[in-house]
Amino acid sequence: MEAGVESRMKECYRHPGRETGVSCSNCGRPICTDCMTPTPVGMRCPECSRDRTPVKTIRSMTTDPVLTYGLIVVNVLAYFGSRSGGSVFSDGALQGLAVADGELWRLITSGFLHGGLLHLAFNMYLLYVLGQMLEPALGRVQFGALYLTSLLCGSFGALALTNPAVLTVGASGAVFGLMGAGFMIMRQRGIDPMASGLGPTILLNLGITFLIPNISIGGHVGGLIGGGLAGLAFAELSGRRRGPVLALLACLALTVVAVAGAIVVA
Repeated sequence: MEAGVESRMKECYRHPGRETGVSCSNCGRPICTDCMTPTPVGMRCPECSRDRTPVKTIRSMTTDPVLTYGLIVVNVLAYFGSRSGGSVFSDGALQGLAVADGELWRLITSGFLHGGLLHLAFNMYLLYVLGQMLEPALGRVQFGALYLTSLLCGSFGALALTNPAVLTVGASGAVFGLMGAGFMIMRQRGIDPMASGLGPTILLNLGITFLIPNISIGGHVGGLIGGGLAGLAFAELSGRRRGPVLALLACLALTVVAVAGAIVVA
């Protein structure tokens, strides 16, 4: 099998002698790693990447991530609101026993509450970074659907692996979902997630999840899987005529499964 792969290798058009299996997505010329420029439509050669026709990348779009900013504001307000007294925290936190009694709103409200200022700051920083990348690339509606899907899948995972009497809070499930979606979208667009830094960030956060106590493993893993599946839908369907509609339907299906699963495990 390896011999068959080597026989199909071509040499970089700018560096003779360097074998490569990658070609420019625009002109088709073979390019080595030094000549690759990542774009949403695959790798491009230096000439095509300098073309006057604007090439949008995952970071180059000018649309402001308004929804991302809004989500951050809501999280911050919810945190300080829950600290000012009353039952905001206890009535909004995720708990299996409460969900079993019909308090389904906790599946969502728990994703906007946090157990401490450091917890809030860490999640909001990641939301800010990921939102700046993903919201302009997907659009506000699709980004919102992705966020909600990730949040609910995280709640499902948390209930599945947490004592039903324990309270669980945090935007981590949704944030992990954004990381999973970003990973899948980058791969589809010819960008190496490991080289971009997103892959190592996911691995680092997974390591923290499993090594540090009192962290919801189910919430993080559930969000990562749910967001990854939603991101895969966006990545695979984005080029089709009804791609956005089909991707939104895929998110809807995932949310239905997550809510139904949460009810069952609660």
